[in-house]
Amino acid sequence: MEIFVEVARQRSFTVAGQRLGLTRAMVSKTIMQLEERLDARLLHRSTREVSLTDAGRAYLAPCMATVSQAQEAARMVAHVAQAGAGLAGPLRIQAPSSFGSAWLADAVARFSLLHPQVQAELFVDDALLDPIRHGFDLTIRVGGIPDSSALAMRPLAPCRAVLCASPAYLAQWGVPQAPQDLLKHQCLHFSHLTDGTNWHFQKGVGERREEVSVRVQAGFTANNGLVLHQAAQRGLGIVYSTTFLAWRNLLDGSLVPVLSDWELPLNHLSALYPASRQPSPKVRALIDFLVAEYQPVPPWDRELAAAGFFS
Repeated sequence: MEIFVEVARQRSFTVAGQRLGLTRAMVSKTIMQLEERLDARLLHRSTREVSLTDAGRAYLAPCMATVSQAQEAARMVAHVAQAGAGLAGPLRIQAPSSFGSAWLADAVARFSLLHPQVQAELFVDDALLDPIRHGFDLTIRVGGIPDSSALAMRPLAPCRAVLCASPAYLAQWGVPQAPQDLLKHQCLHFSHLTDGTNWHFQKGVGERREEVSVRVQAGFTANNGLVLHQAAQRGLGIVYSTTFLAWRNLLDGSLVPVLSDWELPLNHLSALYPASRQPSPKVRALIDFLVAEYQPVPPWDRELAAAGFFS
């Protein structure tokens, strides 16, 4: 069909053969086989020109559509094959140590099993490193997204904050009933919080909306969320945490929520990559993989919602 379409366009077996990389004899033989299969004469041959018969004119339009679809399908296959071939080589990823250890490491391992030619390098560090200067292909951030035209961002999941403490601590020191009560408590502080020891709370909607900020006393400070969780489980104080870290402790009761009728600011997990270039196929594939893992509701929040901690 492709040969027939080209002959009809060029009105010449010779020119059509040249454009398709075939001999004139091969073109002529193929057209004859097509006519025999259809039991119809498609072309008038003369020494000067080739022209379409009535049957050839009727056959040309559907042939052109079919050939165009086949060529487009071939282009799509080539694009997919090229993208698949790009899923190889080093892939440098940076993430906060808490999220990297609790969730991302497992996701990257499963992604690597799907794409064994990708050499993933996962760096977990709670410092806010410059992704471009340190040569990371992809950086995962919890809140704190830099205002930079050099970085593109794609949201991965909501990141709920939660206050919690061990039952032993609350039994000894009492349960806070309002944010201001935190001033009488030992609070476990994450040193990379952008607003320092100011903890912000809100409740209600519209005209009844209340907003309160409390500068807590940091009885223990660390730059790692897992360290703070261990301190909270030991009864050292109230920890400002995230549900992706606290979910298992909340479910087993080793930590219990504090001031759960007040909302804490909602952050997001985001994927950052250099904006100066399109993400490579392997970066785009990993981002799509993580979006499928964590949206629309991340697995840790699904577990807590199923247990009735929130809707």
